[in-house]
Amino acid sequence: MLDRRLGACLLCHTGPFPEERFQGTLAPDLAGTGSRWSAGQLRLRLVDATRLKPDTIMPPYYRVDGLTLVGSAWAGKPILTAEQIEDVVAFLSTSRE
Repeated sequence: MLDRRLGACLLCHTGPFPEERFQGTLAPDLAGTGSRWSAGQLRLRLVDATRLKPDTIMPPYYRVDGLTLVGSAWAGKPILTAEQIEDVVAFLSTSRE
């Protein structure tokens, strides 16, 4: 979640992370995500948010098919592994503010 070299969540989102500087404001606040969405809903948003909102700016963190604006080094590779997706889901599910 907080590693800016991986998912870069805080580039667009803000959250209950007072120690993290320069949090984004383009996307919903991550505080209370576990109260707003189920684990399955969070997982879908991470894997491919376009399934819920086709014009979203959130990248698909696990889907690789049908993408056209991908650098050759990343073609055919998900941004996050399945294990990392599950770690993010578990983390966000505990946020109940």
